[in-house]
Amino acid sequence: MGHRHSKSDSSGSSDGSGSSRFSRFRRRVRLHRRRKSSNGQRTVIAAKDFAGIARIQLIGAEMKFRDRWFACISLGERTYRTAKSDHTEKPVWNSEKKVVLEKNGAHIARISVFETNRLSRNNLVGYCDIDLLDELSRDLGNKVLDLFDPSSANVVVGSISLSFSVEDPVETEKGFARRILAIVDYNEDGMLSFSEFSDLIDAFGNQVAAAKKEKIFEAADKNGDGVVSMDELAELLAVQQEEESLISSCPVCGETLSNTDRLNDIIHLTLCFDEGTGNQVMTGGFLTDKQASYGWILKLSEWAHVSSYDIGLKSGSNASHILVCDRRTKRLVEELIDGKIVLSMRAIYQSKVGLTLINAGAKELLQSISEKQGRQMNSPESVKDIPKFIDFFKDQINVAEAKYPIEHFKTFNEFFIRELKPGARLIAHEEYDNVAVCAADCRLMAFKSIDDSIRFWVKGRKFSVEGLLGASIAAGNFRSGSMVIFRLAPQDYHRFHLPVSGVIEQFVDIPGCLYTVNPIAVNSKYCNVFTENKRVVSIISTDDFGKVAFVAIGATMVGSITFSKKQNDYVRKGEEFGYFSFGGSTVICIFEKDAIDIDEDLLTNSERSLETLVSVGMSLGVSRRSTAQIPNIDKCRLGDRN
Repeated sequence: MGHRHSKSDSSGSSDGSGSSRFSRFRRRVRLHRRRKSSNGQRTVIAAKDFAGIARIQLIGAEMKFRDRWFACISLGERTYRTAKSDHTEKPVWNSEKKVVLEKNGAHIARISVFETNRLSRNNLVGYCDIDLLDELSRDLGNKVLDLFDPSSANVVVGSISLSFSVEDPVETEKGFARRILAIVDYNEDGMLSFSEFSDLIDAFGNQVAAAKKEKIFEAADKNGDGVVSMDELAELLAVQQEEESLISSCPVCGETLSNTDRLNDIIHLTLCFDEGTGNQVMTGGFLTDKQASYGWILKLSEWAHVSSYDIGLKSGSNASHILVCDRRTKRLVEELIDGKIVLSMRAIYQSKVGLTLINAGAKELLQSISEKQGRQMNSPESVKDIPKFIDFFKDQINVAEAKYPIEHFKTFNEFFIRELKPGARLIAHEEYDNVAVCAADCRLMAFKSIDDSIRFWVKGRKFSVEGLLGASIAAGNFRSGSMVIFRLAPQDYHRFHLPVSGVIEQFVDIPGCLYTVNPIAVNSKYCNVFTENKRVVSIISTDDFGKVAFVAIGATMVGSITFSKKQNDYVRKGEEFGYFSFGGSTVICIFEKDAIDIDEDLLTNSERSLETLVSVGMSLGVSRRSTAQIPNIDKCRLGDRN
């Protein structure tokens, strides 16, 4: 074990005795904590063997030369590392980790310091070992330990500063409640409305608790004003968890909670909540409630984005919905979304916490999820999911329209990008190039101007045509133009078609993220999915509409955009233009100012922030510039025989 210097400080204990505090903590733990043994079977740890939650902070180090440094704590089979420091001989990390200590479990921690640069990547320079149970039982506070040369245990190469503390179990309970409830405080006013609380309970999937949520909420709303403070609700949740658990299974790892082991269930949830996706990078400094939410939101994000493109909703899950207007029937229809997906999307895209999370690593996560899911959907094993997918969306997928029978497809993705039989979609006034048509089977939003789109729908920060089309395209002619958004859902036919006739002048690939294109994200004021996502911009030169910008936007699960036309091709409206691989995504068309009169019913719905369900070939609008005859649009507005 490393030698101690004289800088030890016992101020971490209120009575000067770390042992007394640690003993008091152990006395509070009366039940059991579950864990998995090496063979995967669950074992039970007796209360007398359960030591508690230790908080370990790696403050910094003093080394003998300048470099970039990071440190690791290894305990048992798990390793946690800090972020990299600046180029210095005195790195500062202020990184913290919580670990559960079991008296008969792993408690010897190895602390290692690595240099990292272009020549020496992750080179171990020094280490020390420390008995956490011994340290926490005898003393708490700051310590400085010698670091030894890994090739010679007698050579000191530097020192590392650490801090130890033990978390009080009552604070563990209250802190967890505050954190998890903070996620649904969408407007971040420090108060929870009933709808916000309801979203959280529904997402947990506990039907018993969901049936009682009104009474639970009323108990906290003491003055009857319809909102409660975070602290009031956190205290109520802690009490309710003791009497009858609101959370029947861990939202992160899925483990079923015991309901008779309240404290250890909370400890389990707290650690899963902090660690989230299993990314073992230690947090900078002591966690705030919002910072501690990152891991859980990341994990929930991963689960939600995968599940949103899974084969139907989970059995027994709570579903939310988006209302859209079916243009053909003139009726409102529901687009179902799992309650957990709604919760995660709101947490990520409609809060400052989510914005920070996005900037801190969600981009890479969503890219990884998309690549993994894409490989799975292209595997021969995925073909078994086709019948389940069709059955779930039986009212929204017309298999008879497909060009080939189901047995023709060898993977799920082959079915997903299926072609339709000739004539399955009629093109409105096909002989008139001065009539533009819908580019996809989708949910559509249409706006006379970019300003209208920002006022009614696109709430992202600093949205602009220049940002959407990229620096290499002259966006001036489109700045005050009309915008149409075609959003494809997983159940839709996923080939997109040309809305106008003309010549394809250019294609421009713009790299970017893979955020969801769900309205929850589009309506976020904290990010801009259209200008930040991966996309391909094509410019179509036409006689009747001037230039038209056609933007195919990738999204979560949609890293692949494939075009069937080439630059300089002359194309006809209604012809296939390309397709999105597995997932749902979006096409945006920008028309120049005063180039198109968009159909009135599409504009009216969009002004109500209501998407319109349309099919390929339906009428979109007529040219304002053409001198040719304008057909009677009302006689063939839908352009679809079905």
